[in-house]
Amino acid sequence: MGDPFNEGYDGDGESPVHEVSVSAFRIGATTVTNQEFAEFVDATGYRTESETYGTSAVFHLAVKANTHDILNRVNNVPWWLNIRGADWAHPAGPLSNWADIPDHPVTHVSHNDALAYCQWAGRRLPTEAEWEYAARGGLSGQRYPWGNELHNDAPGETAHNCNIWQGEFPSRNTIDDGYLTTAPATSFRPNGYGLYQTSGNVWEWCSDWFLPKYYKTCHAQGTVEDPQGPTIGRGRVMRGGSYLCHDSYCNRYRLAARSSNTPDSASGNLGFRTVAL
Repeated sequence: MGDPFNEGYDGDGESPVHEVSVSAFRIGATTVTNQEFAEFVDATGYRTESETYGTSAVFHLAVKANTHDILNRVNNVPWWLNIRGADWAHPAGPLSNWADIPDHPVTHVSHNDALAYCQWAGRRLPTEAEWEYAARGGLSGQRYPWGNELHNDAPGETAHNCNIWQGEFPSRNTIDDGYLTTAPATSFRPNGYGLYQTSGNVWEWCSDWFLPKYYKTCHAQGTVEDPQGPTIGRGRVMRGGSYLCHDSYCNRYRLAARSSNTPDSASGNLGFRTVAL
């Protein structure tokens, strides 16, 4: 695990590279989709935290809402707008509907919401170690699930391998990869283990608490067996990057990249995939 290129952010704790052993596990080929989450909601009547709060964050170029529902820009990240009525069922705001994109990843789900879904589905969130092992698809020490170069150069191949930002962030997206926001969960070529979009599209919750110095602790122990993460942290781990990642400000669509958020946080670029019990 970890960043073999020394190109991660210091505060994310992507180094040192260290050896980890994980027991066999089965993980979803895709993130949980809107259709799958709708089945959970229909069966249980569950209300997500975004629905309870009444608002959630939507990327400014994607908003579908009346003016009175656009409440404010989010502090320090002005490309996010706080939208009244934005939630998993209305991912771009109250004038949007999940049923228009049933095969896209569900978004606006907090870590707590993801755990509720897992309990209903008889599954769990992956540990960070499981996530990285599966996301690499058998390619050790590579930058992306398909290799080290972002784009394909071979004649006849699709140039784009993932759904990230193209153009000048955050004002102009050329949409060269075909998507301004989320793409269907099975878009682009899967990795060597059959997993789709472990780079880009939506951030994915893991079960671990996030502590930047944790990798140093693991490295000092030699090969770590089935690490469960630290017992404390400043948030829960998120992996994989999203459709908003761009190397000019958020080069976190690399396989080694890490980030975190508080367990009750949700936004239009955050989802999850699950692991079998």
